[in-house]
Amino acid sequence: MKDLLNTAIDAAKEAGDFLYENFGKHASIESKSEKNLVTNLDKEAEEMIIRKITAAFPGHSLLGEESGESSTDSDYMWIIDPLDGTHNFIRGIDVYGVSIGITYKQQFAGGVIYMPVSNEMYSAEKGSGSFKNGKKISVSSITDVSKCSLSYDSTIRENPEMILGILKHLSKEVFNIRMTGSSVRLLSYIAEGIFDISVEFCDSAWDFAAGAVLIQEAGGVITALDGSPLRYKSRGYLAANPEIHPRIRDILTPYLAVK
Repeated sequence: MKDLLNTAIDAAKEAGDFLYENFGKHASIESKSEKNLVTNLDKEAEEMIIRKITAAFPGHSLLGEESGESSTDSDYMWIIDPLDGTHNFIRGIDVYGVSIGITYKQQFAGGVIYMPVSNEMYSAEKGSGSFKNGKKISVSSITDVSKCSLSYDSTIRENPEMILGILKHLSKEVFNIRMTGSSVRLLSYIAEGIFDISVEFCDSAWDFAAGAVLIQEAGGVITALDGSPLRYKSRGYLAANPEIHPRIRDILTPYLAVK
């Protein structure tokens, strides 16, 4: 697994530095779907990452946000978000990063997040802990929900009645709610205890695959919204430390039952 993780670190660093050097210089912006944009730099960064992975592990499966899924009979799958925080990047907001997750037999096994602006490299492999620039990190130890900072970044428009209802309820329970515009930022903050809770309704595998391993190896819990195990085909998640997670899950349950 070390060879895989080192390849992910190298690929994330190369792509992240490329994005940093080209911040504010994107040549084109395309619409993938309603209010979902992609630049030429997203695509170029993903191509860089895929070249490095396939050179080292040519038989592995790939799932990229921009290129889609390329499946083989390998037990390994690499899940890539070359530029998480694209809309921040386009607007000149320097909160963005690279995410590379690795699954083995459909279980989250390794992950790397690189934040090029602040030169923060997060890495984790199953059973070996979670690290930031080589230093071990852990989720927060707060046990009082009223003292927790909750991160939320999902779109609201897909199910506004349910989502706004949940946020209204949660806003009364937690200390505050923060939005970063970048899943890799909030997930890395959960892993190192800066944020305490994250509730996401619409994120896909490339958004959370790397962060899921970081949080689990940092002592946290990340599940599907209903509390079931998180899979790479899941849509959305709940992440928190072990004390807080079940309490937030109990708040979510009645809303999810009637969605």
